[in-house]
Amino acid sequence: MADFDFAEFLSSVSDAIWAPMAYVVLGLGIAYSVATKGIQFRRIPDMLRQLKETEHGDGGLSSFQALVLALASRVGVGSIAGVATAVSAGGPGALVWMAITGLVGCTVGYAEAALSQAFKRQVLDEDRRKANEDIGGMPYYIKYGLKLPKVGAIVAVLGVIGYGFVFPGLQVNTIAASAEKAFSLPTWAPAILVTVLIGLVIIGGTTRVVKVTQGLVPVLAIGYLLLALAVIAINVDKVPEAVVLIFQSAVGIHPVLGGIAGAAVAWGVRRAVFASSNGLGEATFAAAAARTSHPGKQGLVQTFSIYIDVLLICMATGLMMVVSGKYNVSDGAGGFLVNNIPGVPVGANWVQEAIDTMIPGWGAGFVAVAVLLFGFTCLLAYFYVANSNLLYLLDGRTGTGWKNVLKIGTMAIVFIGSIVNAKLMWAAGDIGLGLIAWVNLICLVFLFPLVRKIYRDYERQRKLGLDPVFDPKALGIEGADFWENQTEKSTAAVVKQTQSQRN
Repeated sequence: MADFDFAEFLSSVSDAIWAPMAYVVLGLGIAYSVATKGIQFRRIPDMLRQLKETEHGDGGLSSFQALVLALASRVGVGSIAGVATAVSAGGPGALVWMAITGLVGCTVGYAEAALSQAFKRQVLDEDRRKANEDIGGMPYYIKYGLKLPKVGAIVAVLGVIGYGFVFPGLQVNTIAASAEKAFSLPTWAPAILVTVLIGLVIIGGTTRVVKVTQGLVPVLAIGYLLLALAVIAINVDKVPEAVVLIFQSAVGIHPVLGGIAGAAVAWGVRRAVFASSNGLGEATFAAAAARTSHPGKQGLVQTFSIYIDVLLICMATGLMMVVSGKYNVSDGAGGFLVNNIPGVPVGANWVQEAIDTMIPGWGAGFVAVAVLLFGFTCLLAYFYVANSNLLYLLDGRTGTGWKNVLKIGTMAIVFIGSIVNAKLMWAAGDIGLGLIAWVNLICLVFLFPLVRKIYRDYERQRKLGLDPVFDPKALGIEGADFWENQTEKSTAAVVKQTQSQRN
């Protein structure tokens, strides 16, 4: 009972942190959409073109590798269990607000990625140097863009604690619950498996993390989408009714669910932000690792990754549940407005029930494996984020002891997360993510002028038919040392070549 009460307390704190964020994310997304003239819609061809570029300079990741690494953190169990939570608390209408948040709010992701590229640094860490990666992200653009190093350090500390010692527990908790339902395994059994696998990869360093995620994520995403489409196709006669239900619930005119339209908005936005990491700064570290010629390019790539996660993976999950009727809706007072699957706890189990409408008895096993693999790649991305924040705090120092603490701590929470109360784990994770999001969003408001400069420079060069190249000095942007060094190297190379030709 004591644990349950504590979980309830954390849930109320989480709600207080996240409730107003719905309006902040949407407002900031609208502001950036207006400032960039709807770049998320106009520049889709550029997004696809950038993903085809495999050349990434003298080091760093390609744009595609950075996209996959970002998707690894985004397409986790939040895209499965998190969507179910949104439908449970806000009704099917939450899906509409998830989609709207994805479409409008993805410009926040554009801003994060562009800033991460603009203020990234060359790597001092030996492991990252071997992988030929650059480093940057949220703490870096706060320190060098806003000139607030102490705030950058606070964010980095929160990032190390959250992504290294808390958030991995969310993934494993869902993995364990799915395995228990599918295979009647005790929760500690999959935890041991995942702990061992995570240990084998993270001990191998950054290069191994990137290679594993690059191989797994595309296969998982495509396979999951095909399965969702198959479930929807089996229930195709119910699609029109489901679509009407979703939109009526979203705008508050459904006879049963109309009273929770406010919850549909709040939970739709909340889960869209959680699943896509939009505004959380989570994908900024992968964005900074890419080697490209202009920050605006990587901003577009990260925008596209949000489309994949929210508009494809999350929507496929939600439609699969609603079309098959395998969902419940809470009345907020311990009862249900809709109780289609009595006794089935909210989360990945609902997706299992939906898949069973296609092939009875097959859903539990498939979802358990899918959650395991999605969760595993997400855990790798979490470690990458935690490690990047730690490197910011070390500021060039070796810090071998701290790095080992992070590796051991990550493996420990991966195991512990499987046996902790699920509600407690999710509430703690939501609080941590919410705190990081608030700091990041406030910083993105003050960094608005810099994002607009980067955007305008990209647009100007594109209209001239050029392949955009970033020169921060020409734009009056200070603190972009990486790019200033690149410009000096390019100038020196041109001078040398000219002299050679004269001789």
